[in-house]
Amino acid sequence: MNVNELIKQNNEKRENLNEENKKYYTDLMLYIRTKLTLSEQQAEEVLMEILDHLLEAQEEGKTASQVFGGNPQAFADELIEQLPEEEKRDMVKFIGQLAFSLVGWFLVTRGLVLLLFTNFVGASTTVYIIPTLIIFGLLAGIVFLSVKVIFGLIHQSLFKEKSADKMNLIKVGLFGGGSFAVILGANYFIRGFGPSFEFPWSASIGAGTVFLLISWLMKFKTKHSIVSKG
Repeated sequence: MNVNELIKQNNEKRENLNEENKKYYTDLMLYIRTKLTLSEQQAEEVLMEILDHLLEAQEEGKTASQVFGGNPQAFADELIEQLPEEEKRDMVKFIGQLAFSLVGWFLVTRGLVLLLFTNFVGASTTVYIIPTLIIFGLLAGIVFLSVKVIFGLIHQSLFKEKSADKMNLIKVGLFGGGSFAVILGANYFIRGFGPSFEFPWSASIGAGTVFLLISWLMKFKTKHSIVSKG
């Protein structure tokens, strides 16, 4: 069974848990899923085994705490230590697919903005290579940091009372606002120097479509390889 099928089945079975057991299991599940270095296939298989075991125990009148212990975080950490890490080539594929997708949407959006608003605001179709590479580098760094920050906050909030949710939202908002300000500042101060070339709206949309197609093919190939292994 591949990852997507396991996740779908997990979502369906999880609805059969009572409120207490569902809270315990959902925190456990999110804690494991947000460990990006773990093998996704192995992690989902273990989560399904735990869910099946918990459903059986629930029918016997037992709670998740009685079955897995009163410290779900410690239990989750033990599971994580036993799970294999994702193969480096799979991580590279994931990062590559995400990069192609982000660049593709950026180029398509740029092309549409130029097509619709050039006549009104006189937007330039000139692209300066060095500033553009710097901006893309900043975007890539911010995306990477965003994933780490968001998943880190999720880890901090799990297995605890929900009183920290508002503070986490404030932290996410501050990080998002700061990141946006960095991109705007870089775009304002780092521009108009070095080698350049004309990149009209048609070329931008065309290149963006190619990047999105590559991203989709990478995702499809990864999914197909998982199915063939399962």
